Amino acid sequence: MDCGVEKDIQKAVAEFEVLLREQVARNERIRKSRESAGNGKEEGRGVTIGLTAGDGIGPVIMKEARAVLEKLLAEELASGEVRLREIDGFTLENRLEKGQTVPDEVLTEMRQCDVLLKGPTTTPNASMNTKNLESANVYLRKTFDLYANVRPVSIPEEGIDWTFFRENTEGEYALGSRGIRIGDSLDVDFKVTTREGALRIARAAFDFARANGKKRVSIVTKANIMKKTDGDFLQICREVAEEYPEIETDNWFVDIMAANLVNKDIRNQFQVFLLPNLYGDIITDEAAQIQGGVGTAGSANIGRDYALFEAIHGSAPRMVEEGIEGYANPASLMKATAMMLAHIGYVEKAERLEKALDAADAKLGPKMTGLPGGGTCREFADEVLEAL
Repeated sequence: MDCGVEKDIQKAVAEFEVLLREQVARNERIRKSRESAGNGKEEGRGVTIGLTAGDGIGPVIMKEARAVLEKLLAEELASGEVRLREIDGFTLENRLEKGQTVPDEVLTEMRQCDVLLKGPTTTPNASMNTKNLESANVYLRKTFDLYANVRPVSIPEEGIDWTFFRENTEGEYALGSRGIRIGDSLDVDFKVTTREGALRIARAAFDFARANGKKRVSIVTKANIMKKTDGDFLQICREVAEEYPEIETDNWFVDIMAANLVNKDIRNQFQVFLLPNLYGDIITDEAAQIQGGVGTAGSANIGRDYALFEAIHGSAPRMVEEGIEGYANPASLMKATAMMLAHIGYVEKAERLEKALDAADAKLGPKMTGLPGGGTCREFADEVLEAL
């Protein structure tokens, strides 16, 4: 065997041992914190909402989301019950210059907030000839332990009311930047399932179903192929399901579920979905596209002590390059804003925003093409503000 390859194998074995020990320790940390309560927020000190626009079309859509927040929370902002904190420096240019996925000073400001409303961020890739930084989304989910990615999709005229619970800190994403290369002929990446990680996302999904009168939870895996990681995820979710006997539980392979979502004969029968990380990423984009496009869906990333809300689409650098960022649809970030308002206790204001978004979409939705000649971000936002 080539001596270079032999050295790569020995190095890989040593690195793999480090990864395994880290994940075992992580599972133990989750187990120890499982019973502790609290959201880290002191009573009576109000709520600080961090706003960070991100890259590409982010500043355009964040400007309109902030205008909506300022209108809905005018009294709370005036009294100091709610504070909006603008967080600068979370741009691709600054991240590349600092060589950090999230620069230290930006992370410090984020920690000083209770929740974060975040615009889309660009992840450097091989084609960009830049530093190969980790995904900022993945980094923040791990840093704040935002284990539950929650994405609702609603199409009332078809009787569709879906809520997806995607495990957010494990799977292929947990170690996605720490794969191993052997020589020039073999690459290995890693997929992680911990018992504690699967337990807590399963309980989050079933607790939501029980609290909201949902009667069906569908577990989505590829357990027939990924027998250890997906197999254990499925088995642990089934264990949790036994604690909720009033809820029907079924399980599907991810490829079949992808087909089910476009099957108009059965898709309105699904209610709550429970998925590992990668499958949840893909399936929720498909679901959003069925709803009207990825620009129409919001996303919540929720942990025990912190929560981050964002649009599910990317930063659309093409639109900026072509000078058409003003045509970006702000609906996804505004739906995330509604989810955030409900999370911090302003349920009535969240419902008002949802209704205003429905009204704006009914009037302008088909024109929001993202192309010149279509509806603009400002026009859509003005419709929302008028409806409010």
